[in-house]
Amino acid sequence: LTEDEDIQRMLRGSLLRKIKSRRGPRERLFRLQEDGATICFEGRFGRTRSQQSFSVMNIEGVREGHQSEGLRKYGADFPERHCFTLVFKGKRKNLDLAARGEEDARHWVQGLTKLMGRLQAMSQPEKLDQYPFWIHGVLQRADRNKDNKMSFREVKSMLRMINIDMDDVYAYKLFKECDRSGDERLEGRELEEFCRRLLRRPELEELFGRYSGEDRVLSAEELRDFLRDQGEDASLRQACAVIRTYELNEKARQQDLMMLDGFMMYLLSAAGDILNQEHTKVHQDMSQPLCHYFISSSHNTYLTRNQIGGTSSTEAYVRALMAGCRCVELDCWEGSDGEPIVYHGHTLTSKILFRDVIESIRDYAFKQSPYPVILSLENHCGLEQQATMARHMKAILGDMLLTEPLEGQDPHDLPSPEQLKGKVLVKGKKLPEPWHEPCGVTSLPDPEEEEEEEEEEEEKLQERSSRQVRDSPRAMVLGDHGILAKDASQVAPELSAVVVYCQAVPFPGLPHALRHPRPCEMSSFSERKARKLIKQAG
Repeated sequence: LTEDEDIQRMLRGSLLRKIKSRRGPRERLFRLQEDGATICFEGRFGRTRSQQSFSVMNIEGVREGHQSEGLRKYGADFPERHCFTLVFKGKRKNLDLAARGEEDARHWVQGLTKLMGRLQAMSQPEKLDQYPFWIHGVLQRADRNKDNKMSFREVKSMLRMINIDMDDVYAYKLFKECDRSGDERLEGRELEEFCRRLLRRPELEELFGRYSGEDRVLSAEELRDFLRDQGEDASLRQACAVIRTYELNEKARQQDLMMLDGFMMYLLSAAGDILNQEHTKVHQDMSQPLCHYFISSSHNTYLTRNQIGGTSSTEAYVRALMAGCRCVELDCWEGSDGEPIVYHGHTLTSKILFRDVIESIRDYAFKQSPYPVILSLENHCGLEQQATMARHMKAILGDMLLTEPLEGQDPHDLPSPEQLKGKVLVKGKKLPEPWHEPCGVTSLPDPEEEEEEEEEEEEKLQERSSRQVRDSPRAMVLGDHGILAKDASQVAPELSAVVVYCQAVPFPGLPHALRHPRPCEMSSFSERKARKLIKQAG
C-alpha cells in the first residue's frame, strides 16, 4: 500500500481542522506513521500541547460529508465535501474533521478505508506484528505529561483506552505489586509486568498445565488430544496448523510446539470460540411470522450515558443500529417551535429533535442488517405535534416506512422478517377502525395500566434522584421543553395511520390473550409483572 497515492498523501500529512464546537477550530497536522496503522496529531490538554495518536485498528468506520451529529451542528461553515468523520470502536467519541480542500478529504477517506480493509484481512501473525505499535500508541496517549512513567491515574486512562473495565481497588492492587521502586510510578519492566498481569487467565494456565505436563510446552499430539476432548474431530495435521497460526515463538512454531501465550491466543480467537462462526451470520429460517423471533431491542436508545443527567444523541441510534439492533425507542415530548423532541422525560438529560433522530435512522437502519426496524414510540406529545411526527416520518423515510399492510397478506396476520426486509415499522397506539368520532375528538379509552417497564424505571429514578431533579432550577423550565401535553392521551389520526403491525395495547391478561390471540397487538411489561401474571394463571 505504500505506493498508493492516498496512502502517500497520508504519510506526508495534511492540515485538518478538528470540529467540536462553534468556536473556530484550529488546524492541526495529521500524519500516518510508517507502521501504516497509527495516526499522529498535535493534541492539547489544558494549556499544554503534546503529540497524540490513535490506531487505525480502533476505527469502526469513516463517514463522508456532514454525516455526524457534530458536523451537522457545527460544520455549516465548511463545505460538505471537505468534511469527514472517524467513528471509533467502544465508547470513544467521534472525530469530526474538515480538510482544506475536497481532494485532501478524499485522500484521507479513501486511504483510511483501504488501511482498515488491509488490517481486517491480515492473518493472525501479521496482526501480532502490529500489536507493539498499537500498545506503544496507547501508552503514549495515556502518558499525559510525557515523562515515560505512568501514574495510577494514567494507568486508569490506559485501561479505558483498551476497553478494560476493571475495579479501581483491584487495579491499584496490581499497580502497587508492580511498583518495585515504590515511587507511585510504573516504568520500563514494571509497566511490562503490569500489562502481563492484566492478561493472566489462571483457569487457562491450569488447563494448559493439565495437557502439557511438567515441561509446560504443548506438543502437536497433546494439542490434538485437547481438541478431541473438546468434541472436535481433530487430526495431527490440524493441530500443527493451529500451532503455525497462533504460536508466537518462532523456534517453538518451527518445531510444532505451543507455549502458553500461543495456547491463550488460540483459545481467545474466533477459531477457539464456543460459538459456531457460521452462526455469526443469519442462518435461521426468516420466513416465519415476526412474533416467532426474539428481536434485538434497545431501551432509552437516545442516551449515551446515565438516565438522569446524561447526553441524548442521534449518534446513540447510529451505534445501536450498527450493532445489529432492530427495535429502537423514541421518548417523544412536546418541543418548542412546533417541533417534537426526544429525551428522558422529567430528568436533566439533554434533548434532540425528533426529525434529526428519524434522519439518522433513515441513514443507518439497514447498513448492518436488511431485516425490519421497529420504532417504539413512547408518545407524550399533543395532537398537533403527533401529526408533525407522522409528517416527518413519511417525508424522511419515504418508501422505507410501512404505512399499509403488505399486498396479498391478511392484515390481521404478521408477515415474516423476510417479507419486511428494508422496511421501518412504527409501534404505537392506534385509533379504533372505523373512526366513530370526528377529527379532533379522537381520544382513546384510558388504558387501565401504563407500560409496567416504564413505571418500574420511574420508581427507581424517583428513589435515586427525585431530590436532585426537584431542587434543580432546570426542573422548572420543563413547561417549554418536554412537558406532557394536555391531549397526549389522545392519538392523532395521522400518527395512528402509520401504525400497521405493531399496535401498543394494555395487556389484557393471559387467559384473554390465549383465548383471543391478536398477533398485531403488543404489550410491554416488566419481568416482575410477567412473574405475577404467570402466578395468577397458575
